Amino acid sequence: MKRLLNTLYVTTQGAYLHREGETVMVTLDGEVKLKIPVHTLQGIVCFGHVTMSPPLMGLCAERNVLVSFLSQNGRFLARIQGPVSGNVILRKEQYKRAEQEESALKIARATVISKIHNYRVVLMRALREHPDTPSAKVLKESSDHLFEILQSIGNISSLQSLRGIEGEATRKYFEVFDHLILSQKEDFVFRERNRRPPLDNVNALLSFLYSILEHDVSSALETVGLDPESGFLHTDRSGRRSLALDLMEEFRAYLVDRLILSLINLKQISGDGFIKSETGAILMNDDTRKKVLISYQNRKSEEITHPFLNEKIEIGLLPYAQALLLARYIRGDLDGYPPFMWK
Repeated sequence: MKRLLNTLYVTTQGAYLHREGETVMVTLDGEVKLKIPVHTLQGIVCFGHVTMSPPLMGLCAERNVLVSFLSQNGRFLARIQGPVSGNVILRKEQYKRAEQEESALKIARATVISKIHNYRVVLMRALREHPDTPSAKVLKESSDHLFEILQSIGNISSLQSLRGIEGEATRKYFEVFDHLILSQKEDFVFRERNRRPPLDNVNALLSFLYSILEHDVSSALETVGLDPESGFLHTDRSGRRSLALDLMEEFRAYLVDRLILSLINLKQISGDGFIKSETGAILMNDDTRKKVLISYQNRKSEEITHPFLNEKIEIGLLPYAQALLLARYIRGDLDGYPPFMWK
């Protein structure tokens, strides 16, 4: 199994990254703030006004260190990567399956089943942990509705219908998401999912960490030789990493949503860590952004027994494990693609 490497998140505005031999140097106002060997890195994510020297870009491309540039609130701006990896036969088979409705539907269906199942686990865990809250009835009804949707997926015969079902399940889940927030209700109220820009503190957290997750999933897909831009559930669009968005669906609830709920409910972040910009977008201040990233990194270093592989791996390797299983299925080594089903 692949070893989990570090992801370097640079959030300090005005920071400059450059190369010194085989080392990534981070400086601010001419002062060195961090030195880190490039071989210890899986990726670099830069937020806002952070710049990088061309020699360092070249080194990262050469060493397969994926570099992403995001806005301060996590909106994707640009990405730097080296030569495409993987064999051409695998990618040809990927493109072939993506173009065939029946083949694409098999993979997309597995992804949607995983997403809805993991949504239900979030709701059912909340019910188990807080069975006597006023929200218990609403959460139970939503969980039951999601179960009914899951039962109907086997009868779906088109990608268009599957996308409609996926959209319905997502709406149903987020309709009750506010009921999962049990503390700091005056600062963390969730009414609906919004983005570009996020208009409240909860959506700011969701958009921010979903962008980080997309970086990790894209890196995993590149590592196993799949094309992150050619998906099965999400339609292809220039500049959109459709397969990365497909695979992300399996991890949104497990890696992001539960983490955000824990940060809020355990009061590890607070409302004063968010700023409203002139455009109405909600941004995190530097301190809150760092807390969120540290929590995400700590979460990735925890271990889980993979439900299909039946071996312990670090949570941060889940995208890689699923990308590897997907590649094996596309090559014909597996009879079906086993999505990540949270237990």
